[in-house]
Amino acid sequence: MAEFLTGLKRSCYCGELRADNIGETVTVCGWTQRQRDLGQLIFIDLRDRTGIVQLAFDDNTDRAVFEKAFSVRSEFVLAAVGKVRERSSKNKDIPTGDIEIEVEELRILGESETPPFEIVDDCKTAELTRLKYRYLDLRRPQLQNNLFLRHKVAKVTRDYFDENGFIELETPMLIKSTPEGARDFLVPSRIHKGSFYALPQSPQMYKQLCMVAGFDRYMQIARCFRDEDLRADRQPEFTQIDLEMSFVDMEDILEIGEGYIKRVFKEVLDIDIPTPFPRYTYNEVMERFGSDKPDTRFGMEIYDLTEDVKDCGFGVFKSAVEGGGSVRGITAKGAVKTYTRKEIDKLTEFVRGIGAKGLAWIRMNDDGIASSFAKFMSEDEMQAILKTAGAEKGDVVFIVADTDDSTVLPTLGALRCEVAKKLDIIGDGFNFLWVVKFPFFEFDKESGEWIAMHHPFTSPTDDCLDKLDGNKGEVYAKAYDMVLNGIELSSGSIRITNPELQKKMFEMLGMSDEEAYVKFGFLMDAFKYGAPPHGGMGIGLDRLVMQMVKASTLRDVVAFPKVQNASEPMTNAPSDVDRQQLVDLGIEVTAQEQAEENKV
Repeated sequence: MAEFLTGLKRSCYCGELRADNIGETVTVCGWTQRQRDLGQLIFIDLRDRTGIVQLAFDDNTDRAVFEKAFSVRSEFVLAAVGKVRERSSKNKDIPTGDIEIEVEELRILGESETPPFEIVDDCKTAELTRLKYRYLDLRRPQLQNNLFLRHKVAKVTRDYFDENGFIELETPMLIKSTPEGARDFLVPSRIHKGSFYALPQSPQMYKQLCMVAGFDRYMQIARCFRDEDLRADRQPEFTQIDLEMSFVDMEDILEIGEGYIKRVFKEVLDIDIPTPFPRYTYNEVMERFGSDKPDTRFGMEIYDLTEDVKDCGFGVFKSAVEGGGSVRGITAKGAVKTYTRKEIDKLTEFVRGIGAKGLAWIRMNDDGIASSFAKFMSEDEMQAILKTAGAEKGDVVFIVADTDDSTVLPTLGALRCEVAKKLDIIGDGFNFLWVVKFPFFEFDKESGEWIAMHHPFTSPTDDCLDKLDGNKGEVYAKAYDMVLNGIELSSGSIRITNPELQKKMFEMLGMSDEEAYVKFGFLMDAFKYGAPPHGGMGIGLDRLVMQMVKASTLRDVVAFPKVQNASEPMTNAPSDVDRQQLVDLGIEVTAQEQAEENKV
C-alpha cells in the first residue's frame, strides 16, 4: 500500500548531489530506474528530472527499511532519507557516480505495474506504443531534456523581445474563419447555431490590428492550428513566435530576427551564429537548389544543360526544350559505387513519385562511361554535358527534363536531398539564410487560377506597382522566409496598408469587393482610421527547438503530439461525443459519415 509524504520535504534533486555533499543528510524523491538485489546488499537507482542517484541498503540498514527496499520494482515512486557517502565502486557514466545515499528511511509513495517498455533513451519499442503511454515515454531523459531546452528557448524569447521594446499581447483562439492557405479547424457555436468559429492558423489579422491600435511592437508565443496532412516537421497544432512592428521596413524586421536567433543560440547552446545571414532571391534558390527552403550544408547544386542538349538526338531532352521547358542536372561526387543500376532504379521511382516522368543518368566508371541515353548522343554532346556537370571519374550525373520548370526544379531539389542523405554528406552545422523577393502570385494548375503565394495583405515590391495590370508572374512581394538547414523557420512580409492598393490586389486575386468585405471587412474598416506602415513574421518555435536538439521529428519536442492521421493514441482523440452535445450545437452526423469514420 502506498505511503504518504507527510513529514518529509525534499531537500534536493537526485542529479544535484556530488562529492561535496558527502556527510550531509538529504531527502530525495523520484522514480525507480532499477533495483538490484545482491543478497546482503540492495541498490536502487532513483531517477528524477535532473538525473539518477544510487540508494544503498546494507547490513547497517534497519531491517524494516531493507525489506521495503526488497519489494521495490521499476517505476515505483519513492522518498528516501539518508546520508550521502562515497561510493566504493564509482560510476563515471553519471554525474552522481562518486556518491550514494545510505538510506535511513524509505517510503513507497506509489507502486507501478510493469511498464510496457523500459524507460531508457535507446528504447526500441515502436513509437506508436510509446505515444500511447506518452506519460511514460516523457520520463525518458532525452525527451525531458528536449522539453527543458524548449522552456529555455521560450524564456530567452520573452527576454529578448521585451528588451527590444515588444509588448506581449494575447489574441483570441476562437476567431472568424478567413482564408490563410490551409483548412481551418472549425468550432461550432451553441448560441449561434449553424455558425462556426475557427481556430487561428496564425494571429495575422489581430496582430495587424494591434499595429492600428498603436502598440507599435507586438509579440506573442502563440498557439496556431492548421488542418493539413502531417509530416515530420508539421503538426496540426503548433507554437509560433509571432511578431509585428510599425514604422519599419524589411531590413528592420530581418535585423530583429537575426538578433533573436543569435541570442537564443548563444544563451541556450553557447553557439555563436554568424550574422548577417546570407540572402537569396526566390528565383535564385529555385535555380540553384530546387527549393525555396534550401539546405546549404552541402553542395550538389543544380545546373542547366538546356543549351548543351537542345539539338541532340535524345527525344526526351529535345521535346522538353522545344516545349519551353529545360534540361537540368546534379552531380553526385564519388557516388559511382553507391549508385549501382539497382539503386538508380530506386531513385527513378522516387522522382516519378513526385511528378517527374523519369530520370536520366551517367555513371563515370573506372572502365568508361555508362549512361541511360548515351546511344542517342554524339561524343561532342556527351562531353558538353560532362563539362557543364563538372563530372569526373567516380561521379554520377542525374538529369531531369520536362516542358515545365515547376516540375524540373522541385524534382531535382528533392533528389538532391535524397542523394545527400544516402551519401552521408550533409554537414552538422546550423546554416541560416533568408529567401527574399518571392513572387506575389503562383499559378495553381488544378484551378487554373493565380493565387497569392503569401496572404493577400502582403505588399508588392515598389518596382512592381506599375506592373500590376500586366503579367501576374512578374509581380514580386515584400516577403521573406528564414530557413535553417532545409527547414522553413519563419515567414513574413511587409503589409499593405493603402486601401486602394489593397482593393487592387483583391481584384487581381479574383475577389469581388463584396467577397473581400465579407472575409476581411473588419480589417479593411480598421485601415480607414490611420494604419501605420508595418510588417512582421512568425518563427516556428517547435521547428526551431527540433533543429537545436537535432531531432528528426517534431514529436520529440512536443509534449503530447499527434500521429500521421492527426489522432492522439494516448487519449484516442478525436472521438465520438454524446448525441446531446450535437443536439445542443445543432449538428447531425449522418449514418454514412459515421460508417466512414468507423472504417478509419
